[in-house]
Amino acid sequence: MPNEKKKKRIKIVVGVVVAAILLVAGVSVPVTRGYLYDSVIPEGKMVYIYPTWSDAQLDSVLHDVIPEGKSVSRVKRLLSLYEFEPVNRVGAYRLRTGMTVREVALKLAKGSQTPVRVTFNNVRTLEQLAERVSQQLYFSGEELSALLYNDSVCAELGFTRATLPAMFLPDTYEFYWTVKPESFVRRLNKEYNRYWEGKRGQQAKALGLTPVEVATLASIVEEETNKRDEMGTVAGLYMNRLRKGMPLQADPTVKFAWGDFSLRRILNVHLAIESPYNTYRVTGLPPGPIRIASKQAIDAVLNHQPNGYYYMCAREDFSGYHNFAVTLAEHQRNALRYQRELNRLGIR
Repeated sequence: MPNEKKKKRIKIVVGVVVAAILLVAGVSVPVTRGYLYDSVIPEGKMVYIYPTWSDAQLDSVLHDVIPEGKSVSRVKRLLSLYEFEPVNRVGAYRLRTGMTVREVALKLAKGSQTPVRVTFNNVRTLEQLAERVSQQLYFSGEELSALLYNDSVCAELGFTRATLPAMFLPDTYEFYWTVKPESFVRRLNKEYNRYWEGKRGQQAKALGLTPVEVATLASIVEEETNKRDEMGTVAGLYMNRLRKGMPLQADPTVKFAWGDFSLRRILNVHLAIESPYNTYRVTGLPPGPIRIASKQAIDAVLNHQPNGYYYMCAREDFSGYHNFAVTLAEHQRNALRYQRELNRLGIR
């Protein structure tokens, strides 16, 4: 209770101070209720302040949050008394339901930013990541891309440009809207290290893989299937091939090597490409992930159930699922059914 009494005393003192300021500014004491006590925010909203805002733009945004014009004028009057300048208070601010004029003005004038939730998932490339993130934060996609494709920055984080996609774990994170690209990247690096501490790191080691290698295999699994209940089976198949020293022969890696994920059929001409990502010609994992792998795909690799499969082929019903095979002969029968259906539909 002592804390509650202290808070009440602070509110009283602040109220008196604000009232004094308003009196000096020529506002009568009865009117101060409209500044100090009356709620002016009927529904909480986020306000984003840009450095180049004009007075008219500020006025427009405040009217969007505060329906009463008189209250908007009061907020702006207090902001003027607080010497508020948009260029010095760039940021995102949540104006909560029930806030008073004084609370709104103080929050903006003091620069008391509210963290925003940043989500990225289902992104293949670092360019797509930069674009998606920049749509939710103040910095540009170009600023973030410049960092992600900087060799010295990658090395400082413990990655190369080829392996850096493994560092980004799709999820929802909280940042201040004005976070710098450098701070954003360092935070995601910490999240990556935290994610691989303990159990997951031990699981990767038990599989004979590094976290980056797990993410690389997970990226292939995720490109092979979007069916979560099938990811573990696909991961087990590729682990079998790795352990036996067989080429992975993963079509998505060939698409990556060609820079064209729209390829519907992988033909001999595609398989001839000279690339460390062509797993038909190169044994083992490619140099890095072929996409930013989801946590679900990573867990599918770490927790896959052992199986005896070495071959897979898309089902001829185009359901998105696969037919799996232990022997090459069985796989060739599966592949023939699928190819016949492609030919029947005229898919080249």
